[in-house]
Amino acid sequence: MRVFLKLQVFFALFTSSLSVLNPVVLVPGDGGCQLEAKINKTNVVHYICEKSTTDYFNIWLNLELLVPLVIDCWIDNIKLIYDNQTRTTRNNDGVDIRVPGWGETETVEWLDPSHASTGSYFTDVAATLVKLGHVKNQTIKGAPYDFRKAPNENKDYFVRLKSLIEQTYEENNKTSVILLAHSMGGPMSLVFLNLQSQSWKDKYIRSLITLSAVWGGSLKAVKVYAIGDNLGSYVLRESVLRAEQISSPSLAWLMPSKLFWKPNEVLVQTDKKNYTINDLQEFFMGIGFPEGWEMRKDTEPYQLNFKPPGVEVHCLYGTGVQTVERLFYKPGTFLDGYPTLIYGDGDGTVNRRSLEGCLHWRTLQKQKVFVKELPKIDHLQILHDKSTQNYITSLIKKYARLRQPMRKIS
Repeated sequence: MRVFLKLQVFFALFTSSLSVLNPVVLVPGDGGCQLEAKINKTNVVHYICEKSTTDYFNIWLNLELLVPLVIDCWIDNIKLIYDNQTRTTRNNDGVDIRVPGWGETETVEWLDPSHASTGSYFTDVAATLVKLGHVKNQTIKGAPYDFRKAPNENKDYFVRLKSLIEQTYEENNKTSVILLAHSMGGPMSLVFLNLQSQSWKDKYIRSLITLSAVWGGSLKAVKVYAIGDNLGSYVLRESVLRAEQISSPSLAWLMPSKLFWKPNEVLVQTDKKNYTINDLQEFFMGIGFPEGWEMRKDTEPYQLNFKPPGVEVHCLYGTGVQTVERLFYKPGTFLDGYPTLIYGDGDGTVNRRSLEGCLHWRTLQKQKVFVKELPKIDHLQILHDKSTQNYITSLIKKYARLRQPMRKIS
């Protein structure tokens, strides 16, 4: 009997501790969740490429596919095709791509299902939350999406995200939800919140925590369009990966914003012409990718609509890391050459002015905006840095204390 009473007390205390924790929904950034593909093609780009698969397989992040020769198959399978009539993109012929793990944490914790260390994403954040008493897939949910696409092609995602938040709220004793977003997940969360009424946000959202959010775009997007990015690999060429990277409308959405770059600032310098933010159409023509300009026109309205989110914001970002600020082509070379990269301040991926975009909301909304600068912390390191985990821990505990019911002492 005594043992039974002890168990009752334990479960009562455990349930009480859960009830005061605000549930968390994780919103990933560009490349921040798994993608799966199923193939049924009539033609392939290389004889080593598979024409068909019996089931879905992991295509991102799959390190076995990111190697020379095989990379050509991967690019042909994951790239998008732009339709100038519908103003949307589609998968390549014979390819079906889906986003697994809706509502779960696994596919945003680990980009590689094998749990290889290089595929660790929200892993440490989730571990920090678990230490505080959170439970994966119960008080921590994942909201993955097709990060290749921008908000104009992710409207269904915003509908599903709203439902997920409402469901999570109901499942956790009608407790408001924390949105925790990284990188492109920041502006994705902003678009989502600006779609909701203030009364809905007041009821369902406790706060928005952002890590390395790309509020105003990044010069790195210009660099990727010009020469590509090798994803930190020593065996893959930037120019090879570029073919896939520039097919994503999300890259066009992440170009520098007119709200953060002045019209006379030079983004790309050549001896024939200097390109500013007002010359992007000419830039896209110069690199031989006119579809990029069409995608830019489709996505820019979502970048320029920079209304405050109407919820409490905690904006964390790294600084003091060399970040591409301008592309310089030496005299005698043009956009088909290889530029010298001029660096400035930021987190290695996003320029400082863009990371600090959340500061603009401090006088534009009644909800508080908290900002924390993390010196020498880069764009991905922020997900694993101890300072980030400490900040999240302190905030969760603060919220829990505020929600802790007063107990009568007898």
